[in-house]
Amino acid sequence: MPPFPRAAKDAVGDTTLRGNLRHATHTIRDKRAAAVAELPDWERLRAAGAAIKDRTLRHLDHYLEQLEASVTAAGGIVHWAADAAEANRIVTDLVRATGEREVIKVKSMATQEIGLNEALEAAGIRANETDLAELIVQLGDDLPSHILVPAIHRNRGEIRDIFTEKMARWGRAAPEGLTDSPAELAEAARLHLREKFLRAKVGISGANFMVAETGTLVVVESEGNGRMCLTLPETLISVVGIEKVIPSWQDLEVFLQTLPRSSTAERMNPYTSMWTGTTDGDGPRVFHLVLLDNGRTDTLADEVGRQALRCIRCSACLNVCPVYERAGGHAYGSPYPGPIGAILTPQLRGTASELDASLPYASSLCGACYEVCPVAIDIPEVLVHLRERVVQGGPVTVRGTRTRIRPAKGHAAERAALRAATWALDRPGALRAGQRLAGRARRLVPRRLPGPGRAWTASRDVPAVPAEPFRDWWQRRTREAGWE
Repeated sequence: MPPFPRAAKDAVGDTTLRGNLRHATHTIRDKRAAAVAELPDWERLRAAGAAIKDRTLRHLDHYLEQLEASVTAAGGIVHWAADAAEANRIVTDLVRATGEREVIKVKSMATQEIGLNEALEAAGIRANETDLAELIVQLGDDLPSHILVPAIHRNRGEIRDIFTEKMARWGRAAPEGLTDSPAELAEAARLHLREKFLRAKVGISGANFMVAETGTLVVVESEGNGRMCLTLPETLISVVGIEKVIPSWQDLEVFLQTLPRSSTAERMNPYTSMWTGTTDGDGPRVFHLVLLDNGRTDTLADEVGRQALRCIRCSACLNVCPVYERAGGHAYGSPYPGPIGAILTPQLRGTASELDASLPYASSLCGACYEVCPVAIDIPEVLVHLRERVVQGGPVTVRGTRTRIRPAKGHAAERAALRAATWALDRPGALRAGQRLAGRARRLVPRRLPGPGRAWTASRDVPAVPAEPFRDWWQRRTREAGWE
């Protein structure tokens, strides 16, 4: 993947993509605003969600051990995966042990993060996505571009063409004469998936929450495909990030109010599935839980950046972000697009690559993402924090070891500007002299900067320089008013 600015430039030139994104994001966020406005205690729920997550993260080791004990006592089997490679190996071996060569999947960000479908394919195992949007993405040999609506970049005509051309290669073909009517498209997907639900012996899921005190996993969804994947197969394998644990059922009550309203603008999800281990004669006979780290404990070590681990994947920040609305999700080069992806991905993967180093700059810092976040993640604060890391380097935690990273390439001019600003701000006399000089020479300041500054002024004007510094203006006014 190229750096975000280059990928975003290509995406912005796609008028169909921009139209699809604008229509979808505006519709979702308007409905969300109405749903949230129904609750007089929304801000208190928001604060409660943030507090629960912060308390859990402070004692994450304790709650994960409690979760393992609860799941094991309920008949489940817990596996620990330090990174993507280990998680993929565990899941692949578990599927192979069943003798099956096909699995059905519930929509899962964690499995996208680790590239599980590709790992299974390399092992000769076909993974069938059952969420409608994920099915569209899979049939179209595409990538998700939104947390909640992975196929948000596709319109109905494009979806009809994908179903008509590709569905037969994966199972039941699309009906003859399929139109772009939403009802017909949904029916084509239902018929295609029904055969897979009834045939599959292994299901793979993620989870929205894990309750430590009981070992219960929770999946919320809108289509019913999740319920089918979680109950029909003989073996269920759930891959879940360690940050998804919460202490108690009482805590779950907060998130079951905030997540549906922030994501789908519903008072509650049509399907809320919960399971605790295994039960004779009901549901899967074997349950495996794979707890995924993959950079999360390193993120937890960052006192500023750790708040990204509060995220409940509602996607509200994407729907209000002016950058995401114009660039779309593919430009982020990660399963986590939008504002949350701009702070989560560089922490999980590091900032060594050109793409990951560019993600903290994929924002206007307008703050709209913070205003809508149901767990009050201060995304602009983390973005600025990560920009400092990219430009200056410094101490970070990598795989549990404290180390110092070098500044990313391409930021020499920014570092020089920051050093110059630091020098001037530490010397009031030099700052005052520079301000006065800039005021007298303000007519010479160009509207477009040369050299490295050209990229910054390509889409904005250089701010006008005042005729005099504030301190000079204040001193003059106080003399004129006789306040001295």
